[in-house]
Amino acid sequence: MNPYLKQYQQTEVQTASPEKLLIMLYDGAIQFLNKAKTGIANKNIEEIHNNIIGAQKIISEFMNTLDMEVGGEVAQNLYNLYEYLHYRLVQANIKKDNDMVDEVLTHLKDLKQTWEEAIRIAAREKSMAEEEVEEENSVRTA
Repeated sequence: MNPYLKQYQQTEVQTASPEKLLIMLYDGAIQFLNKAKTGIANKNIEEIHNNIIGAQKIISEFMNTLDMEVGGEVAQNLYNLYEYLHYRLVQANIKKDNDMVDEVLTHLKDLKQTWEEAIRIAAREKSMAEEEVEEENSVRTA
């Protein structure tokens, strides 16, 4: 890998917001699984294995970072889904099954899209709340 690209990527990760990191991880898992599909098409066992393992590590990280106390039922449901996706990847790695990889890819793309929308909504609400505070402050000082 180009050393400048590697340095750029490291800087991007180190300076990213938690929301951006989450999306980057989803992108990484999706990339790993696309590479695994290429490996399946080429019958390259090492490529399949390494890329499925990469996606599994990201999914495991999602599972490990869920806050069950704060997230409650939503966090538990996400955990169960991640656990299922992880299991399907174990099976896909054993069987070298493209359909199983596609199933996980579909879920990851849907989850990424959902998180992106949630992040947009939260940012919009934060912006509106900040505008209200600014308006209240300007009324008080007038």
